[in-house]
Amino acid sequence: MKKNLFEMGADFSDDWSADNKEKAKKKISTEIKVANKHQLHFAKEKRRGKVVTIVQPFCLAANDLKELLKTLKKKLGTGGTIKENSLEFQGEIKEQLKVQLEKLGYGLK
Repeated sequence: MKKNLFEMGADFSDDWSADNKEKAKKKISTEIKVANKHQLHFAKEKRRGKVVTIVQPFCLAANDLKELLKTLKKKLGTGGTIKENSLEFQGEIKEQLKVQLEKLGYGLK
């Protein structure tokens, strides 16, 4: 390695590293729960002037979460997506969503 003209006193061979190279990974709970053990929270956000309803946290396998999203989108007649362990739906549909989740046996707060 070439020696820098402006040496600041840190020798990178002595276990020094740059802070911006390595990012800490988030720990995600992979515990899968049954429907009635969930404690779901609702949130509402405005994105580009439109309302998005968010329900989280779901502790389900990826395939089960996709199936749940598909079922809810059909019953509610709206668009939606999966982001990490939450479901996001287009529009302000908290009450309808609450009814459908209770029918499916999910616990709500």
